[in-house]
Amino acid sequence: MAKYLVLGEQASALGDFLFFLIAFIILTLLVKRFAWGPVMKMMDARSAKITGDLDYANDERQRAEKLASEKEDALKNSRAEALQIVATAKENGENQKKALLDEAHANAEAVRQKAKEDAKKAKEDAMNEVRGDVTDLSVSIASKLIQKELSASDQESLVDSYIKELSTDETK
Repeated sequence: MAKYLVLGEQASALGDFLFFLIAFIILTLLVKRFAWGPVMKMMDARSAKITGDLDYANDERQRAEKLASEKEDALKNSRAEALQIVATAKENGENQKKALLDEAHANAEAVRQKAKEDAKKAKEDAMNEVRGDVTDLSVSIASKLIQKELSASDQESLVDSYIKELSTDETK
């Protein structure tokens, strides 16, 4: 009997083994159907979300680098334009300065020429007036000489009197 008990024990161990094996298989199938699928779906969704986020972050980084590059280019262009504007303004200023100086020199030369012409005209007028006065004086002296013969002292006093007359006529 002890033998049967031992065999019964072996049969009981085999039965327990089969029970646990069947229970394990059933539990594995249940876990696979109800837990493993949703867990894998959740893991796949999470993996897809992380991949999408990484792709989005990479795209945004590239876009930010592109924008930064464009802004840098725009800044360089605006600096170049600003330098060009300053250079143009300086050139225009220099041209205006030169034009104003040329105009001032031309005006000064015109004034100088007019002054020379006025001085020359005044000199000619003065010479003509002096000629007229000398002519009148000569005619007066000659007419007086003809009327009477004069001695040297009379001639001297006659010339002095005419000079005095001219001086008084000029002051009038």
